[in-house]
Amino acid sequence: MTFMPWSPALELGVPAIDEQHRVLVDLINALHAAITDAASSRSAIGEVLEGLLEYTHNHFIVEEVMFQKYGYPEAAKHMAEHSDFTGKMMDWLMRFEDGEDVNQEVMDFLKEWLAHHICEEDRSYLPFMRAALADERQAQVA
Repeated sequence: MTFMPWSPALELGVPAIDEQHRVLVDLINALHAAITDAASSRSAIGEVLEGLLEYTHNHFIVEEVMFQKYGYPEAAKHMAEHSDFTGKMMDWLMRFEDGEDVNQEVMDFLKEWLAHHICEEDRSYLPFMRAALADERQAQVA
């Protein structure tokens, strides 16, 4: 059974962002698989954890560039959530690298945080971004 299945509830209707969110869900599932597979080494788990952190950071940059480009008024709040997430993940990665078992703590956090972030925080910027993108398309036609 998949730890965090993709569902239509996680789709925002912005293809590039939805694709990145799908990859994040896949990475969370890969981390879960590595953690629960008795044959996985700590280094294999660490590699997936590092890859998840790196990909998430790059995804955040894509969103933040979009916020700046279109002048999203709630950008600072949203970016603070990104920063908080990155800080927590860095802390867990460092604790993991120091030999601590943070696996269950990380998995619980990731599943809850990603679903909340996509369904609540990311969904909240949709009306603004849709209007900005429509304005941009209209300007290109004119």
